[in-house]
Amino acid sequence: MLVWKLDDKSYIWKVLLILVLGSNVLLYRSPLSPIFLPEEANWIVLGSILDLAIVSPLLLLVINRNKKGHVKRLILSIAGGIILARFLIPQEYFQPYKVLSYGGFAVEGLLLFLELALLLLFMRNLPAIIEEVRQSPESLLFSFPAAVAKKTGKHPIVKAAASDVLMFYYAFLSWRKKPSSEEGSFTLHKNTSVIAFQVMLLHAIVIETIGIHWWLHNHFAVLSLVPLILNICTVIFFAGDIQAIMLNPVKLSSSTLYLSLGLAKKMALPLDNIADITIDSKQLEKKTDSTTTIEFIAKDFEALHPHIILELKEPQRAALFFGIEKTYSRVAICLDNPAKFIEQLKIKIQTGPKHD
Repeated sequence: MLVWKLDDKSYIWKVLLILVLGSNVLLYRSPLSPIFLPEEANWIVLGSILDLAIVSPLLLLVINRNKKGHVKRLILSIAGGIILARFLIPQEYFQPYKVLSYGGFAVEGLLLFLELALLLLFMRNLPAIIEEVRQSPESLLFSFPAAVAKKTGKHPIVKAAASDVLMFYYAFLSWRKKPSSEEGSFTLHKNTSVIAFQVMLLHAIVIETIGIHWWLHNHFAVLSLVPLILNICTVIFFAGDIQAIMLNPVKLSSSTLYLSLGLAKKMALPLDNIADITIDSKQLEKKTDSTTTIEFIAKDFEALHPHIILELKEPQRAALFFGIEKTYSRVAICLDNPAKFIEQLKIKIQTGPKHD
């Protein structure tokens, strides 16, 4: 379910986008289509193509105006809109404009070719990346994406591929690993129900997958593969996420604070970027803001509050799933042993960060 803040004007553009797409679906793919569509529907079809290839991409551009790469996203949205029109509008109506779909397929095909080339480059550099990871003192969760960026680049498709590799590694190849117990490691999941919660979700997804796939396969054999594949990927993600949570506690080194919560979010925070430490319970509630604060708080059946909030001198980048990056000016943390963590963190900051 989408949740839109009332003070966020972008919800207006989202509603307009839904209306544009919904009206075109209703026009061509509903029982009312014979009533709405006359025999000579060229002008109506042209209007729909403009809706999907011009109006919708512009609305998407406005909705995502704060993100980078406007020109690239606009071109891809236009091409995608033309392709959507090709499949949404019945063949007998779209025939005069069929040549437009070739341009859309050409743009998307070129993008696919470039992304495949980047993935091949990633695979070619994989041995060098693995060697880089072995020499790094950081955990795999942090060292692998850094090595990929160094050897292959920071393209979004490469970041997503690196996230997938980590997901499969933690899901299938990390079960013999033991959690780190070295000095400076602090867990944040043992006093919560996050692992039990994830296992419960795994069981629910598996049962749901069997039931839905069985029903869909009897009615729509091809369509049944879509939720099946999505649910299998979800199961793999949760299995990897459980392992990533257990194997990657918060780590406090001489110069950097390594924070992670499974595969979903992580941040390597330099200690010299910490401006203030808040541990007062009244102040903690006031300073928690989802837009500026990243939370490293394990899920539980009841709401948990942070034990500590770190105010940063400069906004710090955090890596989310699929390699998506976002900057935050505060860090909220809930730990199993907050007193010891706060004590050691203050000592590290007072003595001054040292290079690892």
